[in-house]
Amino acid sequence: MSGGRIAVIGGGLAGLAAALECADAGAEVTLYEARTRLGGATFSVRRRDHWIDNGQHVFVRACSAYLAFLERLGARELVSLQPRLRVPVLREANRPALLRRNGLPAPLQLLGSLLRYRPLGGGERLAALRAAAALRRLDPEDPALDEQSFADWLREHGQSERAVTALWELIAVATLNVPVAEASLASALKVFRTALLETTDGGDIGVAAVPLQELHGEAAEAALAEAGARVELGAGVRSVGSQRSGFRLELAQGVEEADAVICAVPHQAAPSLLPAGTVDADDLERLGASPIVNLHLHYDRPVLAEPMAAALDSPLQWLFDRTSASGVSCGQLVTVSVSAALDEIRLPLRALRERFEPALVRLLPAAQKAELLDLAVTREPRATFRAAPGSRRLRPAARTNLHGLYLAGAWTDTGWPATMEGAVRSGLAAAELALADLGDSSDRERAVLASSAKGPD
Repeated sequence: MSGGRIAVIGGGLAGLAAALECADAGAEVTLYEARTRLGGATFSVRRRDHWIDNGQHVFVRACSAYLAFLERLGARELVSLQPRLRVPVLREANRPALLRRNGLPAPLQLLGSLLRYRPLGGGERLAALRAAAALRRLDPEDPALDEQSFADWLREHGQSERAVTALWELIAVATLNVPVAEASLASALKVFRTALLETTDGGDIGVAAVPLQELHGEAAEAALAEAGARVELGAGVRSVGSQRSGFRLELAQGVEEADAVICAVPHQAAPSLLPAGTVDADDLERLGASPIVNLHLHYDRPVLAEPMAAALDSPLQWLFDRTSASGVSCGQLVTVSVSAALDEIRLPLRALRERFEPALVRLLPAAQKAELLDLAVTREPRATFRAAPGSRRLRPAARTNLHGLYLAGAWTDTGWPATMEGAVRSGLAAAELALADLGDSSDRERAVLASSAKGPD
């Protein structure tokens, strides 16, 4: 199609995916972003002589839409993807455990690793295997699963408190950003089935090999320009109104018009931006938000011997070596990611340092002799929506009740939790609807014009 004017509001991954898809189809696209950069919730800031990302936005090989998005940006080579899933699990005063896959078909690829998983006793390991088999038999389309908590289901299937903490929550809290006691079974099922139970290699972990701003924001800005899209930075849209010929966008800089609008802003911002009745403000408020805190520790020497590791029985959760990706010229930059950080989000820097620096020293013996050159903290109070029981019915579809207005964002009903994959999929879904509807309108207009040209019989 060509000729349709599509306004995309929001320059996060959802908005970028939508804008590129529409521009590639020949639409006249303008993307409005209130900030002076693209990338949304994935961005980088300069810290002394290097970059730090606002968080560790990892992905897995099963994130097919996100990987295709990177290909479209020309940035696929700027990420590192494990050839095989391998996660060292670090414990204080204990030998590390290891979660890794072999080459067997799913779900057997983790069988050997689970049978040797030292944090659990022999009976707990067998019970975990039985629970994984039961999880695989669940119907992901069953709406009842979203009404139950993952923790309740695990207890019903013979999982001890130790198994929940040492195995299931190790994965779930980092992907769902809520503890298993507060997580929807449907959301947890999506994570475990997609990454570990359906395909052999779906859970292989990928990370950015460059600052996130380079990977997403800068690459997308170049791709959009090449596709002919117009990008307006520092252009916050104040309101969207419906009119006879389409939509009217109120900005501080003036008024813009469009035939269709894709709203890709955070769910907290959507109700005040859009026409009344197009989103349910109460539902979006109940969807809530869950925070993430990241600590960026620059040591004068290497202290973490792995590219990434999980931590068990520690205030730490996941650790990443970001030295090369951040451009650190000496020593090592270790980023500690803390999900579901309801307590940590309120703590001042000093308190965070007092809590986490000693924990890291206890976990990494090499840190005992290392000098901490710098400590920075990034906080995301509203990093994701809460994937709690009942959250699925609170997430709106891409199509609204107002023709020509569409929603995008990881908070919409993508079937995925709040991930980069979900964000990209939401943008593509909204773009597909907008393009199809504008195409139908163009077809009708051409039919009317052709009928008028023929005159009366």
